[in-house]
Amino acid sequence: MNVFFSVAWAANQTAPSAPATPTATPNVFAQFLPLIFIILIFYFLLIVPQQRRQKAQRELWEGLKKGDRVVTVGGIHGTIAQVEGEEVLLEVAKDVRIRVSKSAVASKKS
Repeated sequence: MNVFFSVAWAANQTAPSAPATPTATPNVFAQFLPLIFIILIFYFLLIVPQQRRQKAQRELWEGLKKGDRVVTVGGIHGTIAQVEGEEVLLEVAKDVRIRVSKSAVASKKS
């Protein structure tokens, strides 16, 4: 046990401390600049395109009318027979109609 104490004491005695040199204080703005840059990149690459897609989807749902050919998120193709509030009546075959939510419509077909 004395060996450990003597080694620790010797390590403290042999390493002379260097004279303290004044260090320049870093600029706070310069430290946060990379973080701000990363946040801006995420905003323009992820958030803005997602907001555009949501706006386009909302406009699609609001513009649905009778006779539009649409595809649902489940892959069902059909023609809108009737629009009732937040639901549409979708004709998928002759005399076969299903009621789906407007939010289930993924896209219009040309």
